[in-house]
Amino acid sequence: MEKYSCIIVEDEPLAAEVLTDYIRQTPFLDLKGICSDAIYALELLQRQSIDLIFLDIHLPKLRGYDFIRTLKNQPQIIITTAYREYALEGYELNVVDYLLKPISFNRFLAAINKVRKNIDPAQNQLARQPVGELEPPYLLINVNKKRVKIELSEILYIESKKEYISIVTRQQAYLTKYALGDIDQQLDKARFLRVHRSFIVARDKIKAFNATEVEINGIQLPIGRSYKELVLSLLGDPLL
Repeated sequence: MEKYSCIIVEDEPLAAEVLTDYIRQTPFLDLKGICSDAIYALELLQRQSIDLIFLDIHLPKLRGYDFIRTLKNQPQIIITTAYREYALEGYELNVVDYLLKPISFNRFLAAINKVRKNIDPAQNQLARQPVGELEPPYLLINVNKKRVKIELSEILYIESKKEYISIVTRQQAYLTKYALGDIDQQLDKARFLRVHRSFIVARDKIKAFNATEVEINGIQLPIGRSYKELVLSLLGDPLL
């Protein structure tokens, strides 16, 4: 199997750790280095050929997008950031994909698939092993200036609270600044189900349901009118 060389350009150690873990689980990626700033990355690129760069935007010394503009022979670039407002500028600089943190393994693999197709258009699949079997069983989120790991198996439901989401487990709730729609795109649809514009639930935690609500851990959560038909069909109720 052909391998693609890659580097991580990221000044947050925990974010770099997540990407390193994902890369190591992807058999056709070969991690050549982790750079805490763009200047170090430029030096590395002068020493060896790199196929792919995972690049944060907000870096010390040289901003991520300014770094891209210095490259004469631009490798494939995937942006990794917590800021969605810079996406347009990234695509104008011909980046392959724009990943919002926290990044799920499913979303990571979707971006890598784009890279493979760019390098070799004949590549149409990531790997023979199903994505669901590879996905790490946790989320990494920012809570009070800390990175917190939450096991997917512990999540009961996720609730939207305007600019924040509350990830609720049996032990406690974790509040983090994130959009419910973005987290919904990252979660495995076989395990999680959006039942309302404000709620995503863990399917295996549902104890009871009817046409208007689901029950999880003794808590009643509403089923939104626009979600009703899909939700009830997935839960196996023939009477809509």
